[in-house]
Amino acid sequence: MIRLLFVGDIVGRSGRAVLLEQVTLLRSRWGLDFVIVNGENAAGGFGLTEAIFEEFLAAGVDAVTLGNHAFDQREALVFIERQPRLVRPANYPLGTPGRGAAMIENAKGARLLVVNVLGRIFMDALDDPFAIVKRELGLCPLAEGCDAAVVDIHAEASSEKWALGHFIDGKASLVVGTHTHVPSADCRILPGGTGFITDVGMTGDYDSVIGMEKDEPLRRFTSKIPSARFEPATGPATLCAVAAEIGPNGLTKAIAPVRIGGILSPAAPDFWN
Repeated sequence: MIRLLFVGDIVGRSGRAVLLEQVTLLRSRWGLDFVIVNGENAAGGFGLTEAIFEEFLAAGVDAVTLGNHAFDQREALVFIERQPRLVRPANYPLGTPGRGAAMIENAKGARLLVVNVLGRIFMDALDDPFAIVKRELGLCPLAEGCDAAVVDIHAEASSEKWALGHFIDGKASLVVGTHTHVPSADCRILPGGTGFITDVGMTGDYDSVIGMEKDEPLRRFTSKIPSARFEPATGPATLCAVAAEIGPNGLTKAIAPVRIGGILSPAAPDFWN
């Protein structure tokens, strides 16, 4: 069995703080084999720096996925090439720096394929995420090329996330939605054995507007006039994640939401207690 935790979008300093506080504790308490996080909002809410990425790895994170803010920090265009555990969306155009899929092996020899794609509904038009995911999973089949496979679909539309989940049901261990920063209540195992959640939610301060201090978003909604840049909220953060236990065939046997700290109601998997 593989025990895996996927942590939703880390937003700013508060999100980083709760992740770094909890990740080592959770690895020990639950005997986790892999911890994957989405880090595209970790640096001031926009992008990721190499220093933050390395801090995540040092704390016990195995891989970091990205999204539409992947290259907001210009240094990412350079350091992503030397960081094999940093995974940007695979459906960026040919020639984009970095990689859209990565194989992560832990100390026990378990092999995890991590794939990241961007949705296309209400977002920038990129290559077809369905075709890209089908290609990546075909190159590394479950229980043959890898012991487990996780797909992070960073997308706005829940319909697109659901469709991708059904499209690869039975071919991936876990399909997780990221990007909307709101944890959904539909964590489940699809008929073919793939674990699924529409959105993991963010790891950040929920006394905010999707992780940002409230004043500027409210001003823009009410006046349509921007007056300052968005800044991440700095109050106590909630760590939002999904926990999955994956069987020898690479399919999910159990799945549950995780919420720790902050103002949201707590949640934890009962199958690891």
